[in-house]
Amino acid sequence: MSGEDFAAYDDPSDGEDLRENRSHVFERLPETSADRTVGGRPSREAVVDFWADRFGVPRETFDGYTFWEKGSGKLWAYAGDAPDGIDVEALGMVFLRVRQDHWKPTTDAVQRFAGRATENVVHLDDEQARRFVAGEDQELEWDGDWGYLVVSHDVAGAAEPIGVGLYLHGELRSQVPKGRRRDID
Repeated sequence: MSGEDFAAYDDPSDGEDLRENRSHVFERLPETSADRTVGGRPSREAVVDFWADRFGVPRETFDGYTFWEKGSGKLWAYAGDAPDGIDVEALGMVFLRVRQDHWKPTTDAVQRFAGRATENVVHLDDEQARRFVAGEDQELEWDGDWGYLVVSHDVAGAAEPIGVGLYLHGELRSQVPKGRRRDID
């Protein structure tokens, strides 16, 4: 997906009467783009639509969660509600990075929410999964969309999401964070 594709998720206003993002404070995402008070901030509706459209994750998966931005484009998911404008270091889990050309889900978000994903999921065999969790890039045949994918592998007899991969030009690039990479024999 290109930056233009994401325009469907982020309906920019003309900038009138919008305030600046406060990078040190958690601020709740507005329900819809019409409710936006900070320029460039996506709405809850846009975030849920992204997961449903890109990965086929059922919208009801996100019922009971609120979404928050702290910084420029780092979204957090929180099970429940909290007062707006919170000045804390963390709230829930880092969920999605959005203020770039391509929205990028985090490894934690994919592992937590993509268990029912039906679109843009690449399933790896044992050797491919071993290389993926070690942080290695690998040549891979894939006839789906390019961009960020949910990567799954059989765990305890069932397919489970293990992380995020970036698929470009016939190569799956592991997006497993360096501190979470593992050598598995």
